[in-house]
Amino acid sequence: MSIFRTQGLKRFRRIAFVILFWVSLSMGITLIGGKIFQQLDRDPYRGAMNIQEGEFNEGYSVPVYLDQGWNNADSLWFYTTTQGSVLLPLDFFIALEQSESETLFLDPLNIDKYRYLPQRKTFFNEHALPVGFAVDEYRNKDYVGYTCAACHTAQINYNSQAIRIDGGPAMADMVGFLSALTKSMQATLDQPNKFNRFANKVIALDNDYENETDIREDLQRWTSTIQHYNQLNHSNLAYGYARLDAFGRIYNRVLQHVINRDQLRIALQNIADEDNKALLDPAQIELVIQGLNETIVGDDGFAKMLKRLQMTEPGYPALNDQQMMLVKDAIFNEPNAPVSYPFLWDITHSDYVQWNGLANNATLGPLGRNTGEVIGVFAKLDWEAEKPGFSLSAKLTGQENKKHRVKFTSSVDGINLERLEGHLHSLKSPVWPQEILGKIDQESALRGQRLYAEYCESCHQIINRSDFKRLVTANMSSLDVVGTDPVMAENSVNYKGYAGNFANTYLAEDVGTLVLQDQAAVAQILTAVTKGVVVTPDTDKNWFRRRLDQLYMFAASLIDNPIKPNVKHGNYKPDTTASPYQSLLAYKGRSLNGIWATAPYLHNGSVPSLYELLLPKKREGDAVEGLYRPDTFVVGSRKFDLKKLGFRDAGYSGTLFDTSLRAMAIRVMNMALPIHPPTNHKGRSPIPSDGI
Repeated sequence: MSIFRTQGLKRFRRIAFVILFWVSLSMGITLIGGKIFQQLDRDPYRGAMNIQEGEFNEGYSVPVYLDQGWNNADSLWFYTTTQGSVLLPLDFFIALEQSESETLFLDPLNIDKYRYLPQRKTFFNEHALPVGFAVDEYRNKDYVGYTCAACHTAQINYNSQAIRIDGGPAMADMVGFLSALTKSMQATLDQPNKFNRFANKVIALDNDYENETDIREDLQRWTSTIQHYNQLNHSNLAYGYARLDAFGRIYNRVLQHVINRDQLRIALQNIADEDNKALLDPAQIELVIQGLNETIVGDDGFAKMLKRLQMTEPGYPALNDQQMMLVKDAIFNEPNAPVSYPFLWDITHSDYVQWNGLANNATLGPLGRNTGEVIGVFAKLDWEAEKPGFSLSAKLTGQENKKHRVKFTSSVDGINLERLEGHLHSLKSPVWPQEILGKIDQESALRGQRLYAEYCESCHQIINRSDFKRLVTANMSSLDVVGTDPVMAENSVNYKGYAGNFANTYLAEDVGTLVLQDQAAVAQILTAVTKGVVVTPDTDKNWFRRRLDQLYMFAASLIDNPIKPNVKHGNYKPDTTASPYQSLLAYKGRSLNGIWATAPYLHNGSVPSLYELLLPKKREGDAVEGLYRPDTFVVGSRKFDLKKLGFRDAGYSGTLFDTSLRAMAIRVMNMALPIHPPTNHKGRSPIPSDGI
């Protein structure tokens, strides 16, 4: 008997070895092939193009690139690699005209208007999509969507010479872009001649559409989808150029996709009009939610509900736009805390990321963080309710004992998220290009270095940009210390929403295990959701490929990530069992290498230049004449101000930034710094304590 057991064990080991060998070989071939493929697009200009007369009369030459550790192929792969964003069918995006002309929406001048970066056709970009717009195939159909380069690639123009900065903060106006996109789509539906031209172009592409009926039906559906997104994320605070409340929008997308029918009924019951009377009667509510899935309303169900609320047929509420805003406020949170797009160099070497240190960057943290980001920028979330049964996603999200469990099918591309994160390991901060912007006064630089060491370095560490093993530590400062606008940090802690199927589930946090309530912190719901999405296999691949990809994704994420779990550094209020997210009421100071290329400054972009960053905020009783930070300035120009080290901040019709508004405000700070300040400083520091 023991002989048979020994022989069986040997046979099992041989089989296991063969399987492991072929799996390893397959993964190795895939990895090597991917690396080779990644280097195929070597366009000498990285696809960049010149603009003769762009927005705000800014023409510029073909951009030049600085030495940031990436070659031509590295940049182009970063620009065009999908992360699973599904904004619009590719055919529609290519064929769509602008709302008031026959000029294509993709025209370079229109792209430049919203401060995205137009590109020429290259090997990986056969449709000449802008930087950060990528083609994604999901369920046998081609789409176009955002990738991280759209928000994290910058450009500086000086004397008509453009400098492209990989990983830098974009000047993009995403809200304006999406509003213009839906306006063009609606105009195409409304105007027969425009629709005919559009349909003919789409059919001529010979890709996903063959007849006008299907085209019109899909165009109506996608127009409605993006219009709903714009309406649900409406904010009374205009963002304009260079800023976005990304977390507010991520939160709202999650809430839209997790709410269940019973919670939707409760939300509608609790809405009161201006006379404090119920906005909807019980019969209207039941008619509005009739037929919706009891576990997860989903995209289509939510669209039906919104449409029914405005229907004028007998029995329906026939709500007007103002009343629809009351419905929005009952379910969602206003994304009213726009912040600057952060720069990406050193992100893979940083222990905590996001402006308030929200994301721990250790172990699988980057995979969860990037999954949340894709959810916010139009990942297709085909979540659906399934019968009880074991699944890894149900286990990790606490749904084992639920009546139904959510299956997190989506377009999120976990493999590419890991590859994109790994790609950023080699990205370095840009060094001041003396051949373009002029030589550095070394004597002044040495004086500045001494001042920096004395007053700044304790919060903003100095690192070696070329050290591949560098570790960047976030230095956190609580809101009452840092002195800048608190809204972004407060929203991350205080915003709540209906938890859907995740109500009464457990969530492990640093301070202990929490129970999600019916209305829970959205940060908790987002954590649960990202866990479910991350471990859900790609439905577009066969069973074996799914499992192999998952194995590679998790292994590579853990092996490639040099960050280890650690306690946050700095002056902040720690999390407690009573306030488990209290540490997020803070902003971080990060390393400032490459800071010259990242205007406007502070976490919310409320200071236009480094020069003005070193000036004090004017307080009551200060002298009228003197040097102060500006209360208002204009954003949108890429013209570099060489004297102030920032972008042009006046003299054109960009976005007016008013620092007196909440979510744009800068409170006064009191510090002492003896560097011979102007007489009106009255002992206050021209150096801010806020992390830039």
